[in-house]
Amino acid sequence: MVKDTGVSIKGNSLKNKNILFAITGGIAASESIKISRELRRYGANLTVMMSKEAEKIITPLAVSWASGKEVITAWNHEMSQLEDYDAVLVAPATRNTISKHVYGIIDTPLMMALSAARGKKTPTLFLPSMHQDLFDDPVTSELLEFLNYENSFIMHESLSEGKIKQSNPIQIVAKISNMVNSKLPDRKKIVITLGANRSPIDSVRAIQNASSGKTGWIISEYLYRNGHDVVCIVGKTTEKPSFFLPDIRLAGSPEEMLRECKVVASEKKNPDAWIHAAAILDYYTKPEQGKRPSEQGVWNISLTQGPKHIEKLTPLVGNSIRIGFKLETGVSEDILIKKSKAQILRYNLDAVIANMKEQVHDSNFPRARIVDKDGTVSVLKDYHELCDAIESTILFSR
Repeated sequence: MVKDTGVSIKGNSLKNKNILFAITGGIAASESIKISRELRRYGANLTVMMSKEAEKIITPLAVSWASGKEVITAWNHEMSQLEDYDAVLVAPATRNTISKHVYGIIDTPLMMALSAARGKKTPTLFLPSMHQDLFDDPVTSELLEFLNYENSFIMHESLSEGKIKQSNPIQIVAKISNMVNSKLPDRKKIVITLGANRSPIDSVRAIQNASSGKTGWIISEYLYRNGHDVVCIVGKTTEKPSFFLPDIRLAGSPEEMLRECKVVASEKKNPDAWIHAAAILDYYTKPEQGKRPSEQGVWNISLTQGPKHIEKLTPLVGNSIRIGFKLETGVSEDILIKKSKAQILRYNLDAVIANMKEQVHDSNFPRARIVDKDGTVSVLKDYHELCDAIESTILFSR
């Protein structure tokens, strides 16, 4: 049971990471409670500083409740602003705060902390939040360009209601996680295909296989939070990601998905790993021209087998780590594992995630099994174990 000040842990992407949360005086300071709690859900160890203007928007008591830490609002002998942090979050980042930071003005503990972070090259994320007329001021553009020059990060939403607004807490914490963990060794460029394929049979009708995209999104988000460069090649989905991933490429039909995979495989920075989680439409047909009239009786459709994407990509991916997915229905677990091992041998994969359709959404069964290249089979009880096993395969299988 979660106590009043507690949070439910969602992940460990910020576990043992020291994060300085600097809250300044924009109206978006009211969102600091949600941001604090979201940071804690991923294991962040918080230090929180507030400006005097921020205290006019929200009380330190409220922020202390959310963060689980005493909020620093004035100078003290501990000088926490000079400690080492893994990342700094300035949310909201008012025009005044950005200006003082750029020009090195240190008149509060918060401003000293930002200056010290710059000196230590600590990753810092600024979230500008202001009226459009202030944002459109050329001086604001110059200030933001300076932040880019010093390798700080800037993130904000598009114009809404005449304001540049702060991103939502889930997006903010995902970005902080990626910033911190991208500094870890062995971060990879990982391509994941996800969702279903759809193919027309006339101008208004189509056939489509079943896949919500949920598993692919969860894997993508986990890898992004852990600092990897993730490319999502996305078919038709009914589920949405919980936050905006920076490289999403839509490819609804099997032909479009294969074509986009070939494009990614030929890019200057070659992928280090491929995760083939999409439900590829293996059978489809050439669509009729126009709309087939209704009430025409039986419509016999002849389906043709399409190419296997994994097979077509084999000569293009070099020594990349490759993880396939195998879904079966109405067979024994032994048959599922046997087919997974055959898939590994046939396409030279490093692992296969094996699923029984009847078990995928049943909590009485494990979420999946992973079959390694050496034939080892491991049971994955939930999504966290699934994502962890995939990342471990990518990092340690060779």
